[in-house]
Amino acid sequence: MLASTISFALMAVMIRVASATLPTFEIAFFRNAFGLLALLPVLLHGRAPLRTRQLPRYLVRSVIGMGSMLCGFWAIGNLPLSQAISLSYSSPLFVTIAAVVWLGEQVRWRRWAAVIVGFIGVLVIVRPGSSGFTAASLVAILAAVLTAVVAIQIKQLSRVDPADTIVFYTYLFWVPLSLLPALFVWQWPHGIAWLWLASIGVLGTGGQVLWTRALRLGDVSALTPISFMQLPIVAVAGYLLFAERISHWTLVGAAIIFAANAYIAHREVSLARVAATSAPSQAAIPGE
Repeated sequence: MLASTISFALMAVMIRVASATLPTFEIAFFRNAFGLLALLPVLLHGRAPLRTRQLPRYLVRSVIGMGSMLCGFWAIGNLPLSQAISLSYSSPLFVTIAAVVWLGEQVRWRRWAAVIVGFIGVLVIVRPGSSGFTAASLVAILAAVLTAVVAIQIKQLSRVDPADTIVFYTYLFWVPLSLLPALFVWQWPHGIAWLWLASIGVLGTGGQVLWTRALRLGDVSALTPISFMQLPIVAVAGYLLFAERISHWTLVGAAIIFAANAYIAHREVSLARVAATSAPSQAAIPGE
């Protein structure tokens, strides 16, 4: 998980660097193109099954995921790095809500309280109505919402197809989907820009693969705090490379979101353990 977190943090820095000379749409295309190339050896080594009966669902998942990627990349290029990354951590809050609405999962008062606390953290960062508020922060929040929808879709797809199949078809759709908007703003990269673009693709794919492996090996509640190491990494990079100072509002809001997410992850793991060891009628924890 730590290696995954470092990969995603470095990818965010590379996106910020590349966005100085290239449009967001084009960066997204090269992220997917180079990412697919980096992923092929992993898939071929694992002999990922290519048969699926869910192609329409993969298309919908990929379109929504592309929207999330474009919003997230744009936010990284137009907001302070620390703020963009902090707002991206609000995604698990939206996942909890989407699971109730979409999957009919039961969430009781403790997790609802954590979600509310998490949204307070989002408000602390965004500060609507203040002089520090920018519309760009809403794009970052939209990226988090779309990421939550994608997470629910992946959960549905994984009931039928293995993880490697899901990843393969996602990238297979992402490359042409991201090429279409990129063509309207196309600028050929020059010189070192190719290194930034290739690095974005490799780091993004590497981060996803490492994150998947980490979740197989450990509990979500134990791994979630590690993922928040991305914030200090990008904050330091933002200060050293772009002279960005991290706002105390961002620090406070990020800490609140972190606490809410850590509690939600802890409760989900606790409920999963109870469900695995108890009869279905006794799986729920009273008062959860």
